[in-house]
Amino acid sequence: MEMTLQLTIDCADPRRLVAFWSEALGYVPEPPPGGHATWRAYWEDMGVPEEELPAGAGDLPESIVDPAGRGPRVWFQHVPEPKTIKNRLHFDLKVGGGRDVPLEVRKQRVTATVERLVRAGAGVLRVTDRPEMDQYAVQLSDPEGNEFDVY
Repeated sequence: MEMTLQLTIDCADPRRLVAFWSEALGYVPEPPPGGHATWRAYWEDMGVPEEELPAGAGDLPESIVDPAGRGPRVWFQHVPEPKTIKNRLHFDLKVGGGRDVPLEVRKQRVTATVERLVRAGAGVLRVTDRPEMDQYAVQLSDPEGNEFDVY
C-alpha cells in the first residue's frame, strides 16, 4: 500500500502562513489540480457544498509543497479558535550542518536563517548558546505563534 504524508496546521489566516512557511521551508504554494483556476473552483467541481466553503476559501492557495517532491505537503486549515497552548508537534529547521561543522560556522548559518525568518514575520522566543555542549539553536514562532527551532 502506498502512503503519502501531509502535515496539517490549524490556523486563523492560511494565506499568511502559506507565505511565511513557503519562505521558511523553500516550498511553493500548491497550484490547484487539473487545470482549475483556483482551489475553490476545484472543490466546487468536486461537489463540496457551498456552506462548507466560507468566503474566500480556496481563492488563494492554502497549502504548500516541496518543489523537489521530497518533503510532505503542508496544509493550513482555517479554524475559528486561536492557538492557546504550546505545540505538540513542531518543525526543526536544520541549517547548521550538524556537529561535523565547527560551532562558529553553525552559529553563522543559524543566525542568517533566523534574521531572514524574522524579516518574514517570525518572532524569536529563545536562544540556546551552549558552547560547552557544542550547541547553538534558536526557538522561534511563526506569525500565528506556532513554535519551531532553527539549529
